[in-house]
Amino acid sequence: MSSAVLAALASMSAQAQDAAPAPAAAASAPAPKAPVEKLEAVIVTGTARSEGLKKLDASFSITTAGEEQIKDAAPASAADLLKIVPGVSVETTGGQTGNNIEVRGFAATGDAPWTSFQLNGATIYAVPTLSFFEGSSLFRLDDTIERVEVLRGGPSPIFADGNPGATVNFIMKKGGNVPEGGLRVTTGTGDLRRVDTYYAGKISDGWYGSFGGFYRTTQGVRDTQFPSDRGGQFSAMLTRKLEDNGELSIYGRVLNDKNTFFLPIPLLTSNGGHTLDSYPGFPAQTATFIGNELRQVAFESTPGTPPGKTKIDMADGRGVQMQLYGVNLDKKLGDWTIANKSNTMSGTVPTYAWFTGANPSTLDEFIAANLNGSTGGSGTYVNNGGGAVAGTTQVLPVSAWAVVKKLQSFTNDFRISRDLNERNTLTLGAYFSDYSSQDDWSLGNTFLTTLQQNGRLVDVTLTGNPAGDKVLTKNGQLSGAFFNLNANYNGQNMALFAADEWKASEKLRVDGGVRYERQRINGTISNASGVDLDGNPNTLYNNGVSVVNGTANTVSQTDHHVSWTAGANYYLTPDISAFGRLNSGFQFPSFDGLRNGQKQTTTVKQYEVGVKTSTKLYSLYLTGFYNDFSGLSFQQITTTGIITNVAGSKAKGIELEGSVRPLPGLELTATGDYLDAKYADFAVGPGDDRTGNRVIRQPKMQFRFTPSYKFNTELGTFKAFATFSYIGERFNDTQNLQILPKYHTLDAGFVAHLANGIDVRLTGTNLTNSIGITEGNTRVTTAGVSNGVFLGRPIFGRAAELSVGFNF
Repeated sequence: MSSAVLAALASMSAQAQDAAPAPAAAASAPAPKAPVEKLEAVIVTGTARSEGLKKLDASFSITTAGEEQIKDAAPASAADLLKIVPGVSVETTGGQTGNNIEVRGFAATGDAPWTSFQLNGATIYAVPTLSFFEGSSLFRLDDTIERVEVLRGGPSPIFADGNPGATVNFIMKKGGNVPEGGLRVTTGTGDLRRVDTYYAGKISDGWYGSFGGFYRTTQGVRDTQFPSDRGGQFSAMLTRKLEDNGELSIYGRVLNDKNTFFLPIPLLTSNGGHTLDSYPGFPAQTATFIGNELRQVAFESTPGTPPGKTKIDMADGRGVQMQLYGVNLDKKLGDWTIANKSNTMSGTVPTYAWFTGANPSTLDEFIAANLNGSTGGSGTYVNNGGGAVAGTTQVLPVSAWAVVKKLQSFTNDFRISRDLNERNTLTLGAYFSDYSSQDDWSLGNTFLTTLQQNGRLVDVTLTGNPAGDKVLTKNGQLSGAFFNLNANYNGQNMALFAADEWKASEKLRVDGGVRYERQRINGTISNASGVDLDGNPNTLYNNGVSVVNGTANTVSQTDHHVSWTAGANYYLTPDISAFGRLNSGFQFPSFDGLRNGQKQTTTVKQYEVGVKTSTKLYSLYLTGFYNDFSGLSFQQITTTGIITNVAGSKAKGIELEGSVRPLPGLELTATGDYLDAKYADFAVGPGDDRTGNRVIRQPKMQFRFTPSYKFNTELGTFKAFATFSYIGERFNDTQNLQILPKYHTLDAGFVAHLANGIDVRLTGTNLTNSIGITEGNTRVTTAGVSNGVFLGRPIFGRAAELSVGFNF
């Protein structure tokens, strides 16, 4: 940063020291909690010692948010909360779970391979992503959460699970000497009904407890005719205060939630793919073909007379049933401080969803494209009395994919620290994880539905063939599975690490670390074979891959690698610090990668420089970064199979978080990033070199601007705020053929913390009802446009929530 900019910051800092403080709240009003994001706050994520360090001392980028800030963001899910973090792109258009999360140029093809989720500093599942699973699916926000810390890059390759991308650490509330609690009721768009509760307090001398949870049901913004989200969660924590500021915490969380999973729908594209509009009669903001008729699905899956059937409930969607239990210990032993964080998790994570791949057509066009020697055909409705389907009716092939993953995970992070002198602290640590996944997949199972809100299944019979009439769809089913899988995987990771923090002077703090890790994976896999389900050539619908053939393959691999990091933080003035960091990290191959023959370890080198400052007048966090990847694995599941590639990427960019408080109660906040991320060494085949193409789904620019105004009265504290969000243009595919156009949204809210303990919160999202998509047609390898129609997964339309709570 130039000396002129530093001088300006120093001048503003000096002026801010003389600024009058904001007026105190009225005596009868409850004082709002201090915002956690202030640089004086202590952070624990990404630090070697359990006691953490001040944010201004940190030589890395970290975003923090307290309970109030979390609620102001009105997140639709735990992943959606990450929209407040610069350098992170979040796709929540699938609903509550199954979100795609991209981190500052880290290349991926879906889910969240570069984002780890923690609870109280312990990783919830030992690896961040598997096929049809990403870490945020195991977490739901509620009033038991005190704050969140989101680390990007920095020392992350050294600690916990060693993910070099982003670490999201949710920290639960603990009981204190003064009892506190609350009850909150929420309603909103889509017949939302939700209840949250929380209580914490002292149990006896040295013992404290807290518990709480939620239950929620909603039809959703896209009305599926059944609850698109329904379920709840219960959490509890018991804390024992020990001598020398030590602490023992035991906690548990039980989650049972069912969430409909939404996939791309038809849209109209124009202006070379830069403009999107709703498909006629199918509003992009609210429409879904999912409904009661497509909820309970039975598809023919195993051969026989009659063929065996698999039954699934699309209302179970991409939900989760999970139990999580953890123990944290911080204790002083002589000159040493020990910290141990461990947890165990078990649960079932299904994916029952309607996957789209082909653009819609009229029924007549669909029949003409599938004659197979016939001269014509007709369609009838499967349910509700049948009846003929007009040839001009719009129809859409949709596939019932059924994936069930039974997950188990145990993680343990042990650290021991000692002050070698008053300026130097050495930390030694060990990390261990044991995790498994039992998979049962059936991909394909295509049906034909009308393209309308809450569609109807269609049967088609082909006529005019000399061999007789042909059944093209039976009970709506057009074809069987194209890929079936039964698999059992187990993995174990063991790591040893060392870190050192040295306060070289009052202004300079230096730290470094090294980590050695070994991974061992074993798995047994049963593949699929192609059969005709009933052996009848006149039932064309069921030809294809449809049953596991019983043959088993195995995967077994052991890998080891070393990562390291070094950083420094220097105080330019008492209120301004600058930092620099470089690290080398990696990611071992996953279960699915090994199954697909992708055995390589991905490596990444990161370089970061930044400046941080905070006064009463303003705060600023500015970070520049550069990433260099090699050995990246790519997997694309199309409508007919799985495509894999290996490549590299390079990315550079700038992240910004800033706030200005020009008047008492008024705050103007901006977050955003500029990113230039491109693939490297990505030659797929003759005439197909994708080197230099932009990394998918990550815009060159995105930002959020939030003005807010808070004022105090005798009745309580009130705040009004709004957020303008801009997401730049992106590409959906590595070929850079499918454009995801830029879009913007407007959110707003009003909060009242009344003196009598009642809280009222009104929030609205996407108030302008904008159309924006976060995903295109990932099931094809082309531009995916025909006659101006394109499949995309749009953001949800305008929605509002009102919650009323009582706190004490």
